[in-house]
Amino acid sequence: MESALTETKFIMKKYGITANKNLGQNFLINDEIINKIVNSANIENEDLIIEIGPGLGTLTKELLEKARKVIAIELDDKMIQILQDRFCLYKNFEVIHEDILKVNLKELIQKNKEELNIKNVKIVANLPYYITTPIIMKLLEDKLEISTITVMVQKEVADRITAIPGEKYAGTITYSVYYYANPIQLTFVPKENFIPSPEVDSAVIQLQIRKSPIVEVKDEELFFKIIKSSFMQRRKTLLNGLSNSGMIKNKEEGQKILESLNIPNNERGENLSIEQFAKIANIISK
Repeated sequence: MESALTETKFIMKKYGITANKNLGQNFLINDEIINKIVNSANIENEDLIIEIGPGLGTLTKELLEKARKVIAIELDDKMIQILQDRFCLYKNFEVIHEDILKVNLKELIQKNKEELNIKNVKIVANLPYYITTPIIMKLLEDKLEISTITVMVQKEVADRITAIPGEKYAGTITYSVYYYANPIQLTFVPKENFIPSPEVDSAVIQLQIRKSPIVEVKDEELFFKIIKSSFMQRRKTLLNGLSNSGMIKNKEEGQKILESLNIPNNERGENLSIEQFAKIANIISK
């Protein structure tokens, strides 16, 4: 069996391909890491896999051997031709030429579940780094019928996503992801494992989707707004963040809310747990 490196070089030469920097293309060439991604996704014969940005199809090839069906969503015109040529003999392959942020995934999943008797739907991808956060948030906020999201992302982003809310690396994305999923970091991927080599190292993470959010909030939009305002003004206290964003009438009201929850008036939002944010949101929503 050809190695991913040999295969990638061959396809790039055959089709006259160079990686498109504007689309954040870097082709993974390490077989061990490819296998780790596929094995970590724990794919079964009854699964539907949605792959985002398959590129030359290095990962796709392995996914097709295990899943009932693989739907690859690719934006780059050049890659579409390669994918269609490579996998034309596979009955369980479908390629969609579209921007992932514009695809109605709910409808797509529903249709395939009805037609193919699918047990689980899983997302597997080497995500384009320039658009990682919007893609992950779309997958979570759309509340899709998916069980896991196994993706390669920039190492720094992986650290934020898999941090514990209230701890050192936590940011808005930490709380947003933690609300919907249990995130874990699977493996570190040095930049030398790609063609061309990107400027940063990567990591593979998995988001195990919760059956219901980890905290109960009366108003999700308000809940995320409060978290966002706390991190937009990191050096300011939570009280100032709430006051400046207009979510409370005045500081006195804010002080009462914090006192009722035993949170000091000089506490910063970045130190709060997700449960504390939920309690604040529920009081304000009243």
